[in-house]
Amino acid sequence: MTRATLRPDLSILTMSGILDAKPRVGYFMTGKTKSTYISEAIKDMYVKDVMSVPVVLDESTTLYDAVVFMFVEDVGSIYITNDGLLTGVVSRKDLLKSAIGGADLHKVPIGVIMTRMPNVIYVTQKNSVLNAAIKIIEHEIDGLPVVEELDKGKKRLKVIGRISKTTITRLFVELGNDL
Repeated sequence: MTRATLRPDLSILTMSGILDAKPRVGYFMTGKTKSTYISEAIKDMYVKDVMSVPVVLDESTTLYDAVVFMFVEDVGSIYITNDGLLTGVVSRKDLLKSAIGGADLHKVPIGVIMTRMPNVIYVTQKNSVLNAAIKIIEHEIDGLPVVEELDKGKKRLKVIGRISKTTITRLFVELGNDL
């Protein structure tokens, strides 16, 4: 083969980062693997790129309505708001404990059993997906609310999205299929 035949292929491999080129020396492998490309892609992705629509209820919603809503929406947790601001979160476990505990599901408001702020772990749109995944693993939770900070001093947070284990798993599968 001639040099002219190889140059376009070598330039593509150089642009993709698989090869590196030095003038008058030649081409050599950079040592990057498929997993290196996936880890670089994940580090460069932000929550705003992968977040989904939030599942939100008001504090005054009854436990029964919350249970029905959770199963209709097919989610593991619901973010609770008051006047549009994040006040807490309720998971399947929370609802199950209340139902087994004998609470009147038709009368008790969801605000009574929810995990309240500041104990709610959250991310912003500017956080990396890797950061969100680390928080999910460290705190052993199913997902995180994506919030917009309206007033940093008073921690007034508006829920604008969610990122879950499913979202992150779907992202890994897409990245794996792109290789």
